Amino acid sequence: MLSKTIQEALNAQIGLEAASSQAYLAMASWADIQPGLQGVSEFFYKQSDEERVHMLKLIKFVNERGGFGIVPHLGQPIITFQSIKRVFEEFLAHEIKVSESINDLVHMALQEKDYATHNFLQWYVSEQIEEERLARTLNEKLEMIGEDKSGLYLFDRDILNFRMQISGGSGGGRGGH
Repeated sequence: MLSKTIQEALNAQIGLEAASSQAYLAMASWADIQPGLQGVSEFFYKQSDEERVHMLKLIKFVNERGGFGIVPHLGQPIITFQSIKRVFEEFLAHEIKVSESINDLVHMALQEKDYATHNFLQWYVSEQIEEERLARTLNEKLEMIGEDKSGLYLFDRDILNFRMQISGGSGGGRGGH
């Protein structure tokens, strides 16, 4: 059985995962209408789907533990961006925020001696390590490219491979959970 405090915190995380899904969907849509960014668009469509899976996994966990997983109301995410570099800066900032939230949940679960929740959250801890690493790597690559159009072309072409390289071939490790 979940404590009220843990349930509320998990529901807040559900909201954050849903907001992540929406933010990445907006990034995908923006990239979709930019010339030559089909790879980036596909990357963020996949990221959006994975965040939705994270949200569903949390909802099911809360419900299975006797709580009520609440489907969140979402505000409008940022829908336009000044540059591809700005998109990936937002991506990294968002993943850092999610990691901080997961860490807070882990701490709370330990304080309340809720070892089932603590154990459940370890999957999210591992995922966030991968996601932050991926976001940092992509930001570093964009920094190296600068304004070079041929570099951006190669970045866009290869972006889905970066997911595979970072996660050891599991496509981010996020889809099948």
